[in-house]
Amino acid sequence: MNSSLIYLVQTDTTVGLLSSDQRALSRVKQRDQSKKTLQAVDSLKTLQTLQRVPNRFKKKVRNSKKTTFVYPSGDAFRVVSSGNHHHFLNKFGVLYSTSANITNQEFDFEVASTMCDVIVFTKDHFSSSSASSILKINNTSLQKIR
Repeated sequence: MNSSLIYLVQTDTTVGLLSSDQRALSRVKQRDQSKKTLQAVDSLKTLQTLQRVPNRFKKKVRNSKKTTFVYPSGDAFRVVSSGNHHHFLNKFGVLYSTSANITNQEFDFEVASTMCDVIVFTKDHFSSSSASSILKINNTSLQKIR
């Protein structure tokens, strides 16, 4: 499998586009290239190789489900630890992840299928549900963004 391709996947929260190419994801979503994209990782061990988690929030990050954390560096990561989405991510370790829709529009399978290189079908059908919650952390505080 090639991580630079764009994959249409049912994530643990909603239908998403995943790739190691952040620019390609921004281009197909028709959004500003300078806007950062969250990275989904397959384990806490992988996260530790990419980002330092402030000591005060290590337990919160470890125990959180369906939560994206924005770190002091400005990078956003979400650990996916179970389910089909985890199984898919496990093949790559880390991929950029974004919802499978044009920016500020609703999910449409026909549109999403034209935005990707590969559609990953599982026994779970594609369904758009609520996105992950987003928490911004720094060395001393935690702020809810979504």
